[in-house]
Amino acid sequence: MPPNRLACAATARIQVLAPAKELDFLDTQSLVLPVPVTPLEAWNIMHQRPLPGMKLAFRLRDAISTLFGVRRIGGFSGRQGQDVSAGDKLDFFLVEAVSDQVLTLTVRDRHLDVMTCVTSNSGVLSITSSVKTHNLFGRIYMLPVRPAHKLIVSVSLKRLGRELAQRQAAVR
Repeated sequence: MPPNRLACAATARIQVLAPAKELDFLDTQSLVLPVPVTPLEAWNIMHQRPLPGMKLAFRLRDAISTLFGVRRIGGFSGRQGQDVSAGDKLDFFLVEAVSDQVLTLTVRDRHLDVMTCVTSNSGVLSITSSVKTHNLFGRIYMLPVRPAHKLIVSVSLKRLGRELAQRQAAVR
């Protein structure tokens, strides 16, 4: 890979909730794409078959969180988002922005705000997640979510890379 390829990816308009020093969580992970995809296409591929254990994790999350006044989110449905516009929902996320290079999603409640920004630029797909907590429950909630989120994104990007490579190989 040319050394400037990842540097070029940084020019995509990554969105975060606030400056890094004001965030309680910030994670960016990237994948060099075997074939070009838009952020929405990548999102759809990654969520068409949720990772094993995710249904149980979301059930557990909902059972505990509702005790503290947080609404249930139910997890990822596997439904594909088509013709998505700002203001639409992708499962429990609100679509804030969508283009051929950027997909920005948010979830906001009284305990924390989450923003996930998926960018595709110069052959690199990046997922950046930022979180601002608002109270003790939000900070406690992030204790298990922080490492779990990093693992989930890492595994999801690897699965995406394999899926895209298989599609590329099938076309040849």
